[in-house]
Amino acid sequence: MDIGVLWSPVTFGALIGLAVLLGWVAVSSAKPLRSVQERLDGYLEREDVIEQADLSRPFGSRVLQPTLQRLLRALGRLLPARHLEGTREKLEQAGRPLGLAALDFLGLQVLMVLLFGGGYLLLLGQSLPLQLAVRNGLLAVFVGYLAPTYWLRRRVNRRKHEILRALPDSLDMLTIGVEAGLAFESALLRVGEKWDNALTREFRRAVAEIRVGTARNEALGRMAERSGVQDLTTFVAILVQSTELGVSISQVLQSQAEEMRVKRRQRAEELARQAGIKMIFPLAIPVFPSLLVVILGPSIPAFLSFFGQVGLGGGGMGP
Repeated sequence: MDIGVLWSPVTFGALIGLAVLLGWVAVSSAKPLRSVQERLDGYLEREDVIEQADLSRPFGSRVLQPTLQRLLRALGRLLPARHLEGTREKLEQAGRPLGLAALDFLGLQVLMVLLFGGGYLLLLGQSLPLQLAVRNGLLAVFVGYLAPTYWLRRRVNRRKHEILRALPDSLDMLTIGVEAGLAFESALLRVGEKWDNALTREFRRAVAEIRVGTARNEALGRMAERSGVQDLTTFVAILVQSTELGVSISQVLQSQAEEMRVKRRQRAEELARQAGIKMIFPLAIPVFPSLLVVILGPSIPAFLSFFGQVGLGGGGMGP
């Protein structure tokens, strides 16, 4: 009986201590909940940050550019849809200038037609006869329709020429990288870090597609299609075929790099042979008349005076 009386205060104290411990644990476990709540509040407050970042952008990129893009797409739907695929291919070969999509480019053509045709009729066509104004207005519409196409064709040709010039040196760098022990994708990235041109940008894009799960042969095939350069398409086809047959990539790269150097030398020799023919026009039109004026100019007064004396003499010999 005395033992129970003695143990009752000890038991009571132990229970009190256990209750205090459990209360402390309960209070301390609430801190992570508060930190999680703070993080959630931070994510919710990011809307204001994003809105402020959008408001800090220039007015043209915030309002004018989306409005113009919607207008171009609305106008682009007026043209037949069969032009979309060819236009999309040309834009990819041009490197997507100004971020234009195929529908945007068709809308740009319609907008240029309206601007050229309507602008001519409003500014210059009112003072002309009706038939002449209509004829010139149709010519202005034709020019407005062809102007974006001509601009896009020039961008495509310029980008193809840039890729063609960069291809031999890039293949040399790829060969060196692969022979040094780099993987093919790593060698592509190393070439992309070394230079910044249309070809190396395509290399970086192909590696990005490979890293997100696209097959390497498929990514390289897309790169060749986007470039539109026959030499690059041939190189990709040979590389894909050699990979399927188990041929060493370094041997393929070495042979292709040598072949590209030979082709570059042949193109340079061809351009050198064409230089003489291309110089005929500037020599015949601007240079030769100037030389004739410089050489024959001092003798012109003597010829005039001679023929004048002959004429006067002839007049004096008459009856």
